[in-house]
Amino acid sequence: MAKPQATATLRYRRILLKLSGEALAGDKGYGIDLSVIAGIARDVVAAAASGAEICLVIGGGNIFRGLRADEVGIDRARADYMGMLATVMNALALRTAIEHAGKPARVLSAIPMPTICESYIRDKALDHLAKGRVVIFAGGTGNPFFTTDTAAALRAAEMGCEALFKATQVDGVYSADPQTTPNARRYEKLSYDDVLKHDLRIMDGAAIALARDNLIPIIVFSIKSQGSLALALEGKGSSTTIDGGKGA
Repeated sequence: MAKPQATATLRYRRILLKLSGEALAGDKGYGIDLSVIAGIARDVVAAAASGAEICLVIGGGNIFRGLRADEVGIDRARADYMGMLATVMNALALRTAIEHAGKPARVLSAIPMPTICESYIRDKALDHLAKGRVVIFAGGTGNPFFTTDTAAALRAAEMGCEALFKATQVDGVYSADPQTTPNARRYEKLSYDDVLKHDLRIMDGAAIALARDNLIPIIVFSIKSQGSLALALEGKGSSTTIDGGKGA
């Protein structure tokens, strides 16, 4: 399939979009809200139509969160594997929504399950991107004790992505919770060291370090508004950029 012709001036041509599992649950707080996932799929397709090559990593917290499993007596390693399986379910649902929105997509899992989806092989993923497909990485890193944030930074580095877009419920990184602190300040720019030093918890420390070591900027933006991903790709709208430059 031919690559789409660029229709906008993009800051980045190849990106990795990191979505939390909770983002797929919408107001339900659990499971998959089909109307929410359809909206996200339309955003992804619109961004791809502008000429961007898009990879995705999705969490599984809307179905199962490994870090909370010790509360019911499940050991951490087993719980993390259960969480990885939840990401595969989310990835399959998002692939379906993206294809319904008009863009071919593929799911590649770090945990082999060939009757359900493709196994992750770097060259195969690059080939899918070259053919104009959205690539969804599932199964985390395939190892317990690593978060899907770390998986996102790892895959972004492997795919040669120019930026990692972290989708959240607010339009960037704030000095305090903007929902409870009306005068909280939104940062336009932060350095990797700012995030690590002040423990801002945008992504886990391993993910921030991976992005820093591979010079991959992190763009934190809100996924709640339709079209927000395409705007962020053009450098429009509200967001926070985290990179190696001077921070706030």
